Amino acid sequence: MGVRETGRGSTAQAGIERSSARDVARLAGVSTATVSRALNLPASVDPATLLRVQAAIEKLLYVPHGAARALRSRRSDMLGAVVPSFDYALYARTTSALQREADARGYAVVLAAHHYDLATEVRVTQQMIQHGVDAFAFVGLDHDSALYSLLERHGRPYVLTWGVDPSGMHASIGFDNRAATYAMTQHLLALGHRRFGLISAPTAGNDRSRERGAGVRTALAAAGLLLPDDAVRYGPIALESGTAAMHELLARKVRPTAVIATNDVFAVGAMLACREAGVRIPDDVSITGVDNTDLGATQTPGLTSIRTPISEVGCAAARQLLDRLEGRAVELQQRLPFELVTRGSTAPPPSGKPRRR
Repeated sequence: MGVRETGRGSTAQAGIERSSARDVARLAGVSTATVSRALNLPASVDPATLLRVQAAIEKLLYVPHGAARALRSRRSDMLGAVVPSFDYALYARTTSALQREADARGYAVVLAAHHYDLATEVRVTQQMIQHGVDAFAFVGLDHDSALYSLLERHGRPYVLTWGVDPSGMHASIGFDNRAATYAMTQHLLALGHRRFGLISAPTAGNDRSRERGAGVRTALAAAGLLLPDDAVRYGPIALESGTAAMHELLARKVRPTAVIATNDVFAVGAMLACREAGVRIPDDVSITGVDNTDLGATQTPGLTSIRTPISEVGCAAARQLLDRLEGRAVELQQRLPFELVTRGSTAPPPSGKPRRR
C-alpha cells in the first residue's frame, strides 16, 4: 500500500485505462520515444516540445505503467517499509517520518506488515521486490537469514531500524534498547527500590523487547539483585495487556515496589490497574515506560519514561537509503541518543516491611 497519493482519485484510474504513451505522442505531435524521454530524461527534450508532451499527459490523465518503467530504468523510485504491525502507533511514527523525507526527494513509500512472523516478512519483501521496490527499511535486528539472501540476490539496499546491529554486518540506524532500560532501572535503584516487576512484549523474533528486558536484569545484577521469573509478565502490546499483567503483579504474595514496562502502552495499562485496585502511584508503587509518548506524558501523575528517537530514526533511514541509491557515501551504522524523562510516576518506595497479599 503506497502512502503517497496522486490527488486524482478515481479519475486517474480511468485515465490509466483509456490512455497510452501512443495517445500522448499523437496528441503532442511527437514520437513515443520522445514521450519516453520527456518522462525519464526531461532535460534531453526541447523545452517547447516538453511543454506539449506535459500538456498532453495532463489532458489525457496519462500515468506511466510503473512496472514497465522500472524494468526499463531499473528504478521505480519506491522505498519499502516493512513493520511488525500497523497496530503499534510508534511504527507509524517512524514510517511517517521516513515517508516525509522520501517524498521531499521524489520517492514514494510502500508499506507492509509481517505481524511478528519472520517468514511472512520474507514473503512480503519478495512480493515488493517483484513490484520494483528499490530499497527497504525493516524494524529491529531479528530477521530470517533468507531475507538477507533475497535482498542480496536482487541487489536491494536495506537498513535495519530501532536498533544498531552489533555485528556490523548490516546497515542499521537506531538506539541502544538495553542501555535505555538499564538507565531506567538505575534510576529506580537510586530511589531505593529493591523489589521489581517487568511487563514486556514476547521476546521471540523481537529483539527490542528482549534487549529491554536484558537491560533491567543487567542493572539489577550489578546491584546484587535478581528479577524473579514470576515477577515478569508477557503479552501483546495493548492497554488491556498492561492492565491484566499489573493486576497479576499486584496479586503476588510480595508486591513489587517498582514496575518497569518495556513501552508506554503497557505502563499506562499498569496505571489503570492500580487505579482499579486502589493502589497509589507513586506512593505504593512506581511505574515506568519506554518511548515517552503523549499517552504517558498526559497521565496523572505523568509517566516517567525514556525518550527514544522514533521520528529521527525514520528520517535517517530514508536519507541513508536514498543516498545509497544515488551513489553517495553514507555512514552505515548510526546510533542515536535516548533520554530519561522523569515525571511523577516514580518516587522512593514505601517505608516499612514489604507489603504482602
